Amino acid sequence: MDDLDARVGSTTSLLRTVIGVSVRAEGGWLSSSAFVTLLDELGVPAGRTRTALTRVKAKGILVLEARAGSAGYSLTDAARRMLERGDRRIRQPRFMEDDHDWFVISFTVPEDDRQLRHQLKRRLSWIGCGSVAGALWIGPGFLIDEAEQIVADLGLTGQVTLFVVQEIRGATAPADAIAQWWDLSAIAARHETFLSAHGASLAAYRADPGPRNAFRRWILALDAWRPIPYVDPGLPLSLLPDDWPGRRSIPAFLELRDALSVPAAEYVHTVVAAPARAAQHRRQEPA
Repeated sequence: MDDLDARVGSTTSLLRTVIGVSVRAEGGWLSSSAFVTLLDELGVPAGRTRTALTRVKAKGILVLEARAGSAGYSLTDAARRMLERGDRRIRQPRFMEDDHDWFVISFTVPEDDRQLRHQLKRRLSWIGCGSVAGALWIGPGFLIDEAEQIVADLGLTGQVTLFVVQEIRGATAPADAIAQWWDLSAIAARHETFLSAHGASLAAYRADPGPRNAFRRWILALDAWRPIPYVDPGLPLSLLPDDWPGRRSIPAFLELRDALSVPAAEYVHTVVAAPARAAQHRRQEPA
């Protein structure tokens, strides 16, 4: 989850986005030179790319591996699983309807384990849960499996109880309660930032179509979008403000995905295949 700590648009964040969309599609390995070329297209100098590669390697995302005499990096098994988990959340936003279930998590973690308590709260917030009280959190029912995995990873199964509930009742209206349990202003700001930066990207691409432009615009948009589905759990629209920016940003992202992801992948494949084509050309040249 420390992936969310990387500042959107930073070299490390852009590299993680490139890794997510490119490495698995190209057989689980990319040469160092391919990473440099791809990040250069995003305005990142080669030196900064190499430094970022070292950082993500230290995080256990990549491992050094040479293939056919070329230096490069392959995904670790843990990184592959992480990316697979993230695919649906990031590329297929989920939404609650009014009749969908909620889940509630209650925990009792003693003061001696306050670091574990902090980690639990931090991770629950990073999957989009809201805080009802210090040790009582809530989220859409479809997040319960992720919450259970967090609890298991932290070894807190015996100190946690999870409930599935159908509705929110109380003296406070559900919409007002939602506004107290989630920082809707912060979530809305992320949507607005995405729209401001990438709302016109599709029109700009259509004015200058091509795999290279698709790659650049798709990676920049995806990098900006990637944290949003983690902090925005897809709450029912009936409980959100009428001018909720997610009503505009989610369709905008999905349009970009549908229009840009395939030609962007074509550009990556061209970059990856270029050294092999060059080597074949040299072999065919007359002595």
